[in-house]
Formats: sequence, C-alpha cells, structure tokens
Amino acid sequence: MTAPLFGASQLAVNVLSTQSLLTAFGVLGVGVVMFAETGLLIGFFLPGDSLLFTAGLLCTGSGQHSVKLSLPALLVAASVGALAGAQCGYLLGRKAGVALLARSRSVRLQEGAHRAQELLERYGHAKAIVLARFVPVVRTVLNPMAGALGVPARTFTVWQAVGGLVWSLGLTLGGYALGSSIPNVDRYLLPIIAVIVAVSLIPLAAEVYRSRRAAKAKEVRG
Repeated sequence: MTAPLFGASQLAVNVLSTQSLLTAFGVLGVGVVMFAETGLLIGFFLPGDSLLFTAGLLCTGSGQHSVKLSLPALLVAASVGALAGAQCGYLLGRKAGVALLARSRSVRLQEGAHRAQELLERYGHAKAIVLARFVPVVRTVLNPMAGALGVPARTFTVWQAVGGLVWSLGLTLGGYALGSSIPNVDRYLLPIIAVIVAVSLIPLAAEVYRSRRAAKAKEVRG
C-alpha cells in the first residue's frame, strides 16, 4: 500500500530516525526535514543524507518494509525543501547576520560555521556553496553565513540551486537505484544508513585534517 503524501503520524516520532520520520509523515516529512536542515539553524542535527537515500530506496516497494513512497512526489518534495530551505537561510543571514550563530551554544554548530567560512574563503562562492551541500552541519550554516558575508543574491541562488538539486535528487535516485537492483535490500537498511553517514562525514574530516596540517606548517615556518 502506497503511503499518502502525509502519512498517519505517530504520537512519538524520533526525528533522528529515518524510518520513524518516513513512516509517520511520508514524503511531506522529507520536504520539511530538507527545509529545516538547510534553512534553519535548529535543523543542523537532522539526518538529511540518510533520509533522502532511505526514502528513495522505499519508493521501489521491493522489500518488506511497510512504507512505500511515490518517487515523483518524493523528488518534488526533496528538491523544493532543499532549495527553499537554503534560500530562507540566506535571507535570515542577510537580515540577522552573524548574531544568529553567536547566540548558539552548540559546539558542532560553531565548528560548522567556521568550516563554512573557510570554504567560502578557500574555494570561492560558487564552489563552496555546491560543496557545502554534501557536508553535514556545514550545509546548514553556510547559507546564513553566505547572507551575512554579503555573497551576491544572484550568485548564491544559482549555485545553491545547482548544489541542492544534485544533492537531493542524486541521493534519492541513488537509493531508488539500489532498491530496484537488490531484492529485499531494506533488510540491510541500518548498515546502509551507517555507511551513508560515515561517507558523508569524510569531507568534513578531510577539511579538519587539511586545516590542522596547514596550521602545523604555519607554526613550523613561524
């Protein structure tokens, strides 16, 4: 049975669990999570990568999971949520500036803001905006940072759309392709999600490693 656009919500929903979110809210939940993770600083902890991949996998209906989603509706919800969220974050950044980040006591959020600023300075606006989509936490804070730092609205809009579509549609279709090619693949959903989370952290770990090497090299020269 295909899940409706807004599934029968449960009394208790684990927002960190992709299965719980999809079972409770269907594709509408995907759109809301995409918007919150990319547009609102409070959404930095949400499971964007794994949610997109899992949702795509559940569109195939080939496994034993009780949820089956509509692929066209999912693609629309994921892309609209990701694009609208990023644009909202940018506008919030332009209006409120760095005060939004300064009020937060979250260490992860502060580190993400630092990485976002480094990306913008190191790679330039276009490349940084696209790359940030694939780095957890950074994709949340780069959008308001771009607004606060005065990245031109046209530049931000064009490249956030490019990065947002590649990220949201790519992960969703990747999950769908895997679900279509491997029977009962949802039996291995938890290990698959763990791999996705691990892979999504590689860019962040690589940036931390490069930064530390650069800092050590600077100390040696000094």
